[in-house]
Amino acid sequence: MSNLLVTPTRIPEVLVLEPKVFGDERGWFYESFNAAQFLAATGIQAEFVQDNQSFSKKNTLRGLHYQVEKTQGKLVRVTAGAVFDVAVDLRQSSAHFGKWVGAELSAQNHRQMWIPAGFAHGFFVLSDAAEFLYKTTDYYYPQGERCLAWNDPTVGVVWPIPEGIEPTMNAKDLTGFAWNQAPKF
Repeated sequence: MSNLLVTPTRIPEVLVLEPKVFGDERGWFYESFNAAQFLAATGIQAEFVQDNQSFSKKNTLRGLHYQVEKTQGKLVRVTAGAVFDVAVDLRQSSAHFGKWVGAELSAQNHRQMWIPAGFAHGFFVLSDAAEFLYKTTDYYYPQGERCLAWNDPTVGVVWPIPEGIEPTMNAKDLTGFAWNQAPKF
């Protein structure tokens, strides 16, 4: 019996994972990662080599990031707050090339998202602040890092940004590649 519910998204290789949460009057407990259960539930043999964590304030948008060398699969989750998490398929051989999926991940819903190598990834902070954690299948390689424009009209990500709000972003994310200029896989 698996303690992990796996739901494919519109892009079947991107998965939403929901661990079984055990709770009582003291609080709750869950396994945030178990290699054997991850493999059994997803069929994905992933070796994670690096864990990353970020803290972001409300209305921060990070992404859409990817690496063209030392590509990374990512298992992402939120430990405080809530984000809208997005993956964009950059694999030219995919039936979902150029498509995107998004899901709300929060400390409350305990959801995680598996994003395979070959995808751009980003998130928008919905709560006052959010702590975002992710495991990667390869090491950070700054020379290979690229950024797809978060608001590229060809991709058409529908971000849940409130009307009248300009997302807080760094210079790199503000100058991401347009879809027709972005390196693909």
